[in-house]
Amino acid sequence: MLIRTFASAVTGIDAVTVTIEVNVSQGVRFFLVGLPDSAVKESQQRIESAFRSMGYHWPGKQVVINMAPADIRKEGSSYDLPLAMGILTANEKVLKDGIETYVLIGELSLDGTLQPVKGALPIALRAREEGFKGLILPVKNAREAAVVGGLDVYGMEKIGDVVDFFNGLRKFEPVKVDLVEIFRNEANKYDVDFSDVRGQENVKRALEVAAAGGHNLIMIGPPGAGKTMLAKRLPTIIPPLTLEEALETTKIHSVAGKIDDHTALMTKRPFRSPHHTISDVALVGGGTFPQPGEISLGHNGVLFLDELPEFKRTVLEVMRQPLEDRVITISRAKSTVDYPASFMLVASMNPCPCGFHNHPEKECMCSTGMVQKYLNRISGPLLDRIDIHIEVVPVNYDKLADTGKTENSATVRERVVRARSIQAKRFEHSRGVYSNSQMSSSMQRKYCQLDEAGGKLLKTAMDIRGLSARAYDRILKVARTIADLAESQNINAEHISEAINYRNLDREGWAG
Repeated sequence: MLIRTFASAVTGIDAVTVTIEVNVSQGVRFFLVGLPDSAVKESQQRIESAFRSMGYHWPGKQVVINMAPADIRKEGSSYDLPLAMGILTANEKVLKDGIETYVLIGELSLDGTLQPVKGALPIALRAREEGFKGLILPVKNAREAAVVGGLDVYGMEKIGDVVDFFNGLRKFEPVKVDLVEIFRNEANKYDVDFSDVRGQENVKRALEVAAAGGHNLIMIGPPGAGKTMLAKRLPTIIPPLTLEEALETTKIHSVAGKIDDHTALMTKRPFRSPHHTISDVALVGGGTFPQPGEISLGHNGVLFLDELPEFKRTVLEVMRQPLEDRVITISRAKSTVDYPASFMLVASMNPCPCGFHNHPEKECMCSTGMVQKYLNRISGPLLDRIDIHIEVVPVNYDKLADTGKTENSATVRERVVRARSIQAKRFEHSRGVYSNSQMSSSMQRKYCQLDEAGGKLLKTAMDIRGLSARAYDRILKVARTIADLAESQNINAEHISEAINYRNLDREGWAG
């Protein structure tokens, strides 16, 4: 008997439906074709053991399985369940009515338990697009997939449950998820807050500007000045994820296997902080079977690189293109995969090897040449792509001991949201542009016009500091954001002045 079941393969952050054709006929051999990898070929042993746990046996006949389309490589163990159900149905152990209206995914343990798989959300989205009635998958993936409306999602513990479902022996209720309730209960709930930070008012202001315009930022200062503490609080003032952003972010983390069984939808902006020993591939994505890297896991959120000069130079340089294009393309001989990478880069670094260059109290033990050599670990082109450079100085005892109230994240976020709403209206007809940091050159000429005073001020700063053309663009974009925070239609000299001060770590003169 020839039976079809349906599974799904994940390529990039999207899924492709795979048709599994099973034919059980006279003979004793087993054939599995359709470009399966080793994990798929090994499924026979897992399926046989799972059958025995239910009291079934492998058919004493010839079993031929084709996985179509045959030109897409089938990877991983998520095909165990559709293969097993196809064999049982073709061997007339399971009723065939209705099985072709469901997509099946799941890895089988030897006792028949269904183990969680990667990519449940993009698989559910593809199933809905192609008109399937429902999706059957391990119970640990059920909440994640149930986010997709218009699709019956059933989470199963064992393959025996799936058999009973199609044979009509037991009734199962589809998993339901209330997105409104999830956003209401989980959005904007963080363990940290801006009010925890004492002093550092100028740095908090820089973080507010960065959040309002989606700008990249680097903090430079001695050890213990609070750089990491401030960076961890940046997501608390960024506007909450929209439903579209939440779905896209969850898809990426789902493909990477970063979603736990309690999470239905990511409602907080991601904050990724990889160690400085990270490799090129781990940061940007790739591998033999491409997977998203840290820059994609930070999509719609923050990528924090602590101690930036300690990262390998090759690792930092591969970020230059994603920072501009907000997408990373992984090319292989047989395929090309695009992963979104629209993240805010926040970096921190010491000013010199000993960490105390320009310290108000402690003496730096490094020579001028050592300081410059240390700073040169970060290339000029990469530094130019960072909009805001801010110096972080140590906080004195009086400010640390101050018990007075300080501004909390919710208050700052309100101002950021208002600024972002101005930008949303400004760019409503510009596809793919949502914040000032994403403005093209033509948009910049249109929306960042300066008055005479502002133009003279910027010209003087460029002449004195030797700023590049890219730094000029960054200053204009940051000034536009500062004007938006002030709800000013025009960019004034004071906005330009503040934006110039956020470039005070450019090469000229910093190292002495």
